[in-house]
Amino acid sequence: MADITKAKDEELLAQLGYKQELRRELTSFTNYGVALSTICICSGLTSLFGYGLITGGPAVMTLSWFIVAFFTMFVGLSMAEICSAFPTSGGLYYWAARLSKPEHKAFASWMTGWFNLLGQVACTAGVCFGLALMIAATASIATDLTYTPTPAAIVGIHILIAISIAIANSLGPKFMARIMAVSTIVQVVTPFLIVIIVLAKAPTKQSATYVFTDYENLTGIDSMAWVVLVGLLMAQYTFLGYDSCAHVAEETKRANVSAPIGIILGIGMSALTGFIFIIGLLFSMQDYDATIASPTGLAVAQIILDATDKPTAIFLMTLNCVCCWFCGYTCILANSRSIFAFSRDNAMPFSKVWHSIHPRLQIPLNANWLACVLYCLLALPYLGNPTAYTAITSIATIGLYISYGIPIACKLMNPELFETPGPFCLGKWSKTVNVVSVLWICVITVLFMLPSVMPVQATTMNYACVLVGTVGIGSLLVYVISARHWFKGPITNINESEKVKLEESLLAAN
Repeated sequence: MADITKAKDEELLAQLGYKQELRRELTSFTNYGVALSTICICSGLTSLFGYGLITGGPAVMTLSWFIVAFFTMFVGLSMAEICSAFPTSGGLYYWAARLSKPEHKAFASWMTGWFNLLGQVACTAGVCFGLALMIAATASIATDLTYTPTPAAIVGIHILIAISIAIANSLGPKFMARIMAVSTIVQVVTPFLIVIIVLAKAPTKQSATYVFTDYENLTGIDSMAWVVLVGLLMAQYTFLGYDSCAHVAEETKRANVSAPIGIILGIGMSALTGFIFIIGLLFSMQDYDATIASPTGLAVAQIILDATDKPTAIFLMTLNCVCCWFCGYTCILANSRSIFAFSRDNAMPFSKVWHSIHPRLQIPLNANWLACVLYCLLALPYLGNPTAYTAITSIATIGLYISYGIPIACKLMNPELFETPGPFCLGKWSKTVNVVSVLWICVITVLFMLPSVMPVQATTMNYACVLVGTVGIGSLLVYVISARHWFKGPITNINESEKVKLEESLLAAN
């Protein structure tokens, strides 16, 4: 049975134009774990909980979670359907090429690939940075709030975290499969454990009226509608990275089924877990003003400390940090595979270097360490600008969702190019789900470029518009000036004789 599955996976990949270069060690369960780990409730919500408290407070935090989860599921369903038909490590940029007309496929693929890389790098940098803040907050609790980390200390911790996840990702596919099995369990258990303990030990509880209706605005923005809209960032940033299921498709058994199911289950489980995490912490919050002004630097750390005691708070924050480290591991895993696939089609500078596979480990080792260097560089602006982290989260959200939207839009414009769907198919609902997805992506792309604090100054400006615009315009100019002459989109690296051999091996296995 295993031989038949292996042969079918390799034949499907060959039909898509690629030979099997990576070892398939992931199962349906661990591919689902990849989505859970990259979304990572503990990472996104812990990092931006304080942001949520000042951009609308409890009322907006709970309401926005429902809204964002609802529309994110539309995007996830759209991506899962395409992924089922085209399960390759290239993911989104490959989909954009296959769903575009011949004269447009190179351009669509190029722009999708670069926005996806921007979003992935910013997303993982954001995870590492958030983890650095958590570690510093835990240290602050351990010293009875006498330790206040400097920006240099935060950046230093960030760099050490990036290096640690790069080292772990250099240990090969078997280690990866074990890590993902553990991470899948950790991502589910940790948020529930934190909520249960905090609720059980909290000396007082907030009322349901407070949790679901209290509106707070410390942004300096007068418009409630504006505050509510920018408050969506906390939830939308958390729902990021589920495209990682596609980027590890060439390392997943029965990828045309496992990867799309991983995307949907990852979003669904995260929606449930995240809502419980949010309301559990809001019910347990002892003092809003003290939480916002926490000397730990993190609202969640202050809530846990106020509701429990020092040893319990250190224990729970340590669990939270472990959970977030797994998230960073999974993010760099997906990011390195995306760099590998994009380089396989000669779309990056020094593509041969990033496309190389380590002969013994059978992983894109160089791509892994390139990603690590980029994460470290993205932390440096924090040394001079305390709002750099919020900008990184906006960049990650915008960059990734633009890359999610392009192939979905291509499918809408060229339905005839999606004549043979995979096992996961939306049927008659496909077009409706795709339209809603594209519209939602357009909305959040505009929203998260808006200022989230007033008045706008050099240290409070949302630099996402600058950086996303730089990548978008830069990618467009490079394509127009140079890449259009040599970049042709995804390039097949398997010939007909190799395809015949795979067909013969499949028949033999049967």
